[in-house]
Amino acid sequence: MNAARMQAQGQGKLAAAAPVTYDNRFELFGGLNYMNFYAEPNETKEMNLGGGEGSLTYWLSDRWGAVVDLRGDAGTSPVNANPVFDGRALVVLYTGMGGVQYRVKQNQRAAFSLHAYAGGSHGDFNITLPQSESGLYQNETKPIEVFGGAVDLNRSKNLAIRLSPELIEEQFGPGSRSFVSISGGVVWRLGRR
Repeated sequence: MNAARMQAQGQGKLAAAAPVTYDNRFELFGGLNYMNFYAEPNETKEMNLGGGEGSLTYWLSDRWGAVVDLRGDAGTSPVNANPVFDGRALVVLYTGMGGVQYRVKQNQRAAFSLHAYAGGSHGDFNITLPQSESGLYQNETKPIEVFGGAVDLNRSKNLAIRLSPELIEEQFGPGSRSFVSISGGVVWRLGRR
């Protein structure tokens, strides 16, 4: 075989993938998330929320990154006995946070990281019924914190699939309450440090 033909074959589907170097400046994540939640002060009716999440990480070094995270979640909650409405009320949360991400370990196949975010979450609880009829919270914005980890399974140098379990601390009710959340989606690595 001539050299040109051998080079062309080496660049085909069976060619070695470019090494994952984690030298990117930015990381963009987009995906779906799920969390559980109480939408009323008595904490008797737990509900589930589902939605979307997007975040941007600016990598300061090989290990540390600054993160901006945005989420929108919606679900339905059981309501107090209401003679007019017998069903579930729609609840929507809009959340914006900032924080840090620490990459604990990485190799060609995967990366494991920890993160902590803090910010605010606006709850819209009276879309279906007024608060006086539903027994849910008033519409308001409250502090929220997120502590979690992420496993990124590399597809290529710039593309990975992420799974991220989290502990959510929110203050809509009396004091702070903890919930679990999990998200999954795609990570795009952009730019060079």
